[in-house]
Amino acid sequence: MNDFEGLRALVTGGASGIGRATAGLLAERGAQVAVLDLDPSSVDKPLLALVADVSDDASVRTAVAQAAETLGGLDILVNNAGIGAQGTVEDNDDAEWRCVFDVNVLGMVRTARAALPHLRRSRHAAIVNTCSIAATAGLPQRALYSATKGAVYSLTLAMAADHVHEGIRVNCVNPGTADTPWVGRLLDAAPDPAAERTALEARQPTGRLVSSAEVAGAIAYLASPLSGATTGTALAVDGGMQGLRLRPAADR
Repeated sequence: MNDFEGLRALVTGGASGIGRATAGLLAERGAQVAVLDLDPSSVDKPLLALVADVSDDASVRTAVAQAAETLGGLDILVNNAGIGAQGTVEDNDDAEWRCVFDVNVLGMVRTARAALPHLRRSRHAAIVNTCSIAATAGLPQRALYSATKGAVYSLTLAMAADHVHEGIRVNCVNPGTADTPWVGRLLDAAPDPAAERTALEARQPTGRLVSSAEVAGAIAYLASPLSGATTGTALAVDGGMQGLRLRPAADR
């Protein structure tokens, strides 16, 4: 497919996991792609690697301006950078709550704010935010993380309403548990990593974790000019976790 031919995209958190898969896919389908990351040293050409910290407004503005100048504009923003958190509402102190919200929510605000003047000049402007199944389903030991992703979901809808008349579409993807380096680190830290992986796989109706490539495919769908009538939508990429209620195997 070459539906992104001639378009310019920016992907935050694009050096690994879902962001890296998305940047690669958009480039394969014709886009010029800039990757923003704290450490983009692993990012190779044709991707444009730029250092940026989404928790710092000046850093974001500088990187977005550099991306737009180098690529000749921006058509697509993928707000993917984020960090995780574990625990109940009692387990994270105020500093951690502020830190995770600063990255997961305000990081998207900062990047979108810097990108919007460039997106307004595009005929195919689209923003895709990486949200989570945690925004719509109660997951244990994820109070802080879920709160940030609930905010991302609401932010997506509000942005879609604000910018639809400017021709800028805004959507989000809601992945289930994805097989990413971050999840890998969580598993490694568990008392029994194999048992923890089995439990995570079992709660998804497909019986396996979501791949980064599958989430990237959904992001590309929402960002593509072929999806010009889609805005204000949350696309679940969760192996059926959001909508399916399966019987136990013995009852089928």
